[in-house]
Parts: sequence; structure tokens; C-alpha cells
Amino acid sequence: MRTTTVVIGAGHGGLAISRCLSDRSIDHVVLERNEVASSWRTERWDSLRLLTPNWQCRLPGHSYDGDDPDGFMTMPEVVDFIAGYAKLIAAPVQTGTTVTSVRRTDGGYRVTTDQGEWDCLSVVIATGAFNQPRLPEFAAGVPDSVTTLTAKEYRNPAQLADGGVLVVGASATGVQIAQEIQASGRPVTLAVGEHVRGPRTYRGRDIQWWMEAAGVLDERYDEVDDIVRARRVPSMQLAGTPERATFDLNALTSTGVQLVGRLAGVRDGNAQFSGSLRNKCNLADLKLGRLLDTFDEWATASGVDDDTPPPHRFEPTIAPEPPTLGIDLTKGTIETVVWATGFRPDYSWLDVDVLDPKGMIRHDGGVADSPGMYLIGAPFLRRRKSSFIDGARDDAQDLVADLASFLDRQASDVT
Repeated sequence: MRTTTVVIGAGHGGLAISRCLSDRSIDHVVLERNEVASSWRTERWDSLRLLTPNWQCRLPGHSYDGDDPDGFMTMPEVVDFIAGYAKLIAAPVQTGTTVTSVRRTDGGYRVTTDQGEWDCLSVVIATGAFNQPRLPEFAAGVPDSVTTLTAKEYRNPAQLADGGVLVVGASATGVQIAQEIQASGRPVTLAVGEHVRGPRTYRGRDIQWWMEAAGVLDERYDEVDDIVRARRVPSMQLAGTPERATFDLNALTSTGVQLVGRLAGVRDGNAQFSGSLRNKCNLADLKLGRLLDTFDEWATASGVDDDTPPPHRFEPTIAPEPPTLGIDLTKGTIETVVWATGFRPDYSWLDVDVLDPKGMIRHDGGVADSPGMYLIGAPFLRRRKSSFIDGARDDAQDLVADLASFLDRQASDVT
């Protein structure tokens, strides 16, 4: 089979690419191993909602049009939104098709699947950045008597034993899971490393409103000093709840969650924690203050001050003193460890020399280091908002414009 472009993955990123390709009359197919929006269907915990408000759910040619713009979609609602978008744009999706190899050919690429092969001039990788849990090497040292789960495997507290739970990682995923488990009556210890503190609302408006209005979300990858570092920054400690609750560390400790430093190792059944918790908290508080300064400066310059409550600052994060440096996991105080230590993409099927030593695709704003290959859905791909549904809208338009130029050059070379 032959087509001009093969898009691998039918999540919101792949579908955004499909719509932009259709707008330019570029023939293509979208290959999806399961169903449209598969990861949203099967790889999230039960109570999860989007971190971004509904009004921020925007894809090329379509945006949220429901009656709760300031709410936060549940996972079934996200699935309906993305699946509905696929139907709306009549995306040429071939479901139940697993890609097993992508290779270079003289004329472009050959995409091999369990349903046959496709030859194409260009490929867009839209498989997402969150395919495999990222675990530290010492995770294997957790005693067999302690149950371990990754955030991808966690569904609800009913899965867990009744005893204590150690949640490792304090980004958005970790704080949400810790809060839910603590509320179930199981005592939670949260291991905290580098993190980004964020209130749900500031000066009467959602923090995402401020982030967008002040231009923070639209900051481009070529405008930051260290894009490699920026792409590794943890996700902000946010949650989407009907109550618009804040999920920072102070909110968690007020419910009884115990804070410890970064999990540095597990030796002879003993979990060892860094003593730098206070420093990490102070740094997060400092960065939050700088972000709020950015909002306030924009509000003054834009004449928004009169329409919003006055600026204010949040209480510093309370870190326990002295810090806990170890927990003996063989004593039974911890029955379960939940790893909320992040994810990494899976490119095991990609047989093109575009991977760096860490297994990540070498790219410049989504233009991969192989002619005619593109990437969408990675953190800070082109903009700070790239990992959001809304970020796929602008990134897809940029990438398809570049892809169209590539095809034009190919055609010119032939003639």
C-alpha cells in the first residue's frame, strides 16, 4: 500500500496532524494499534480528570462547546471528545493496526504493521511521550513483601492493602494519587524531589488562564536558554477537580500525608531518602513567586488589575524537621509502593537512526533528524503547552506546514 504520509497514533496529536494534512489535501493514513484515544481509555486511574479547563480543549477546527467551560473533563469525557473529533474530521484511521517497524527506503519510508506494509514519503510519530513507566534502577530492591505499582497500573485505592503507602514522585500524578490514597484511610508517605508548585487559582482565575494570557504557554522552544533542561521540568502540581482544589504539598500535609525527600535508593530493604527536602521546597516556592510576578506584571501592563482581586502570595511550603532519611520496608509500616516517577516513550519499533543515547528522538521542534520524519506530543516540542491537548493544535499546524514544504521540495527534485 502507498500513501504520501503515514501518521502513527490516533490520539489527539495524531488526529490534529490528520486534520491539518486534510486541509492541505495531503493523502495520508493514521495507524492505531488499538482504538482512537486508546491511552486515555486504558492507561489512566479511575478518578483522573484533565489538568486543563474544558475551555482549553481545542484542536484544529474544533473546540469544547459544552456547558461547563471552567470544569475539567473526566477520562470518559476526554475519550468522547477525541473520538468525536476523529469522526468530525473523517480522519482516515486504521484501528487494530500495530506498527512493528519503520525503515528508510530510497523513496522515503516503509512502515511495517501486523496488517501489511505502507510505503510513504513522510512519517509523523504521534505515539505520545508516556508509553512506559520510568523506574529507577534500585526499584528492584524493594522487598517482595511490599506490593509495587506504577502510576500506569494504579486505578484506585481498592487495589491496595490496608497498610501504609509510599508514593514516589511529587509531580501532578504523584500528588493526586497521594491525596486519593490518603483520603481512603491508608497513611501515605510522599517522596519529594524536584517539583513545580502551582495553585489551582490565582487572583480569582484559573492558573491556566493566567499562563495563557501572560504568554507563558506560548513560549517557544527556541526562546529558552536550555531546551533540554526545559523538557525535563516536572509537571506542575495541579489537579482538575469540581472544587478547583489546590494540590500543593501544604494541601497534602494538611490531610495527613507525610513528606520525605527524594528516594535515593533501596538497600537491604531500607528506603533511603535525600536530606534536601527543605531546599527543594524553597526552590519551588521561589519559582512560584517568580511566576506570579510574571502574571502581576502582565496584568498591570494589560490593564487587567482593575478586573481582578489584588496580587497575593502563598504560604511557604512547610517541610518537616528533622527530615526522615530512611524507612525500613521490611517492618510492615509500608505495604505498597506506587511509582509516580514519570514515563518515557517507546520507540522499539523505530528502525531509523534518529535516537539519541537516551532513546529519545533527535529533533528540532518536532522536525526529526531524518528527512520527512516528524514528531508530535513530546513535552515542550515547540511551545511550553505542547503536551496539552491545546498544544497539539498549534504544533500540528506548524509541523504540517514544514511537511508540506518538504513534499514540495521532493517534487521539485523529481522534476
